[in-house]
Amino acid sequence: TDIQEYYANTGALVAAANAAKEDDAKAGKPVKKVACSIVETFGDDVAPRDLEETLRMEYRTKLLNPRWAEAMSQQGSGGAYEISQRMTALVGWGATSGFAEDWVYDGAHERYVEDEEMRERLRKANPQAFRNVLKRMLEAAGRGLWNADEDVLNELKSLYAETEDALEGVTTRR
Repeated sequence: TDIQEYYANTGALVAAANAAKEDDAKAGKPVKKVACSIVETFGDDVAPRDLEETLRMEYRTKLLNPRWAEAMSQQGSGGAYEISQRMTALVGWGATSGFAEDWVYDGAHERYVEDEEMRERLRKANPQAFRNVLKRMLEAAGRGLWNADEDVLNELKSLYAETEDALEGVTTRR
């Protein structure tokens, strides 16, 4: 699957439908969360899949897949950009459909931030994309999509500040 671009429309439709149901709940009517299925027709298996199941598959096969991550990081600036865009889509899906599973963010943090070699490769190849990866992790925690511990958040804030300073040409005096 490759559904990172769909959150702007499909995710927005899910969010709008769930918001309308909230109005029903306020009126005392019983409500159920809106179901969303995805059907991809790129292969032989065209069975409908639940949105959350599809997202889990997307993150396991791309964003958190070590071979995919390595291949992207070896592509330089474009690969770092692709990783960055998938982080944006992850937060977008969370914001629009309510998809919020810590294991995805924990895995992304481990793969792209904790791994020093990967982190430096992304930062050197495309510092703006690396900054976006950090920003999206911080945004996810701020939105309540990820329950990151305080040490992780402090690390992300520090790396974000360092990356921002480097992009702006700010040097720290000691």
